[in-house]
Amino acid sequence: MKSLCTALTAAVLFVGTSLTAMAQVPQYGVSVNLEQAKKVLAAAQVEARKNSWPVAIAVVDNAGMLVAYERMDNTQTASVQVSIDKAVSAAMYRRSTKAFQDALAGAGAGTRVLGLRGASPVEGGLVLMMDGKVIGGIGVSGVNADQDGMVAK
Repeated sequence: MKSLCTALTAAVLFVGTSLTAMAQVPQYGVSVNLEQAKKVLAAAQVEARKNSWPVAIAVVDNAGMLVAYERMDNTQTASVQVSIDKAVSAAMYRRSTKAFQDALAGAGAGTRVLGLRGASPVEGGLVLMMDGKVIGGIGVSGVNADQDGMVAK
């Protein structure tokens, strides 16, 4: 009987912990539309131009599909795909790419990030939220990772 009570207590604690963890993860909402994506692009361009940073900017919906994209003049060609990858990573995993970068920098268990399909461990990808729900992601590439992050923000 004592082992049954212990098992039930453990099960209740596990379910309670799982529900708490699930409540902290933002849920998906209606995907970003083209009008919203263009506004996000315009805001990012303002920051990039203010600093004379040639970047590629991608906006994806909450399924990681491209909605809007712009590559500024003189942006390195590699940044085309990198910006999309960062946006997809943020939207699909519902967290910034900096979170993956920080986990990887921590080494040890953080290196598991390298095994996550589509997770970009370089700052510059952010989740797009509306009413507390994920509607997509933005990814920026072309300058230093922290500068990419500033443009995305």
